[in-house]
Amino acid sequence: MTRTVLLRALTKNKFVASNSPRSISISITNLSRCISTLILAEHESGSIKPQTVSTVVAANSLGENSSISLLLAGSGSSLQEAASQAASCHPSVSEVLVADSDKFEHPLAEPWAKLVDFVRLQGDYSHILASSSSFGKNLLPRVAALLDVSPITDVVKILGSNHFIRPIYAGNALCTVRYTGAGPCMLTIRSTSFPVTPITENSESKKATISQIDLSNFKEDSVSKSRYVGRSTQDTERPDLGSARVVITGGRALKSVENFKMIEKLAEKLGGAVGATRAAVDAGYVPNDLQVGQTGKIVAPELYMAFGVSGAIQHLAGIKDSKVIVAVNKDADAPIFQIADYGLVGDLFEVIPELLEKLPEKK
Repeated sequence: MTRTVLLRALTKNKFVASNSPRSISISITNLSRCISTLILAEHESGSIKPQTVSTVVAANSLGENSSISLLLAGSGSSLQEAASQAASCHPSVSEVLVADSDKFEHPLAEPWAKLVDFVRLQGDYSHILASSSSFGKNLLPRVAALLDVSPITDVVKILGSNHFIRPIYAGNALCTVRYTGAGPCMLTIRSTSFPVTPITENSESKKATISQIDLSNFKEDSVSKSRYVGRSTQDTERPDLGSARVVITGGRALKSVENFKMIEKLAEKLGGAVGATRAAVDAGYVPNDLQVGQTGKIVAPELYMAFGVSGAIQHLAGIKDSKVIVAVNKDADAPIFQIADYGLVGDLFEVIPELLEKLPEKK
């Protein structure tokens, strides 16, 4: 790997020969630390999503002398607004690359993957990162297939430029992975494991440069295997489930769509997001974008409240990073009580109405 990096650098720079072994050793060490990272940024309605900023935080752990570039694609004024925000979203970002074209109006994996490969050839990046969201999970494997490299998914800790930790067996074990491939190292980052430090007023404001990508030579497949049909979103003022400070989750024990509205009312009072177990989603109580767990969304709120949730292993894998877990269940032997900070054995149809009555209205 060091030999590859050294040869690549020699083609771009001139070096003065030296007979000193110490000089050669220092040169190789410095070259191995040259890390250039491309982050596939998510944006919506002119704003960068919090998962992308968490990915930037993770990229900082790859090495001290690393450069970080954000890649945004889309079309219209909202893309330019997102690019402007991305330039100042984190002081570590050195460049924002913008691909403005109708081809990227919708985040389909086929054109996006071709774009990433197109940008990579121009920037010669050592690492390509995306968040472990539906966007990243959809896109990065296709890019990895194009480049014939093996991606490392769901990274929760970075030990070095090629040394990572990721969960296996539904989060019951942690696996240490060392990347030894010749191509760029490709990672998806679990955003809940890399919290973002709030920017204070005293912090130095640094704005990265914004560059428009020349797409005149960009070619995409003439026949696409997928097409954009539509998008359905819930019209609500509740915070996003993946980044909410408070999450209120209901299980199959709520028994109906009408009863699940109690969870929604409690979430509104606490200013939190609504979540659901896979069983509740499969029963049709709520849409699947509210599912929490290994096959849904990974959450790490300050407060996680679970009503009628037994605690299946897939669900626990998605909530174990929560700061405080409160569980209410009639079954005293429910597995969720094993990881809950506070547990109440009781009937949720009695507990939730009492909470709604005693909690003050959100201002």
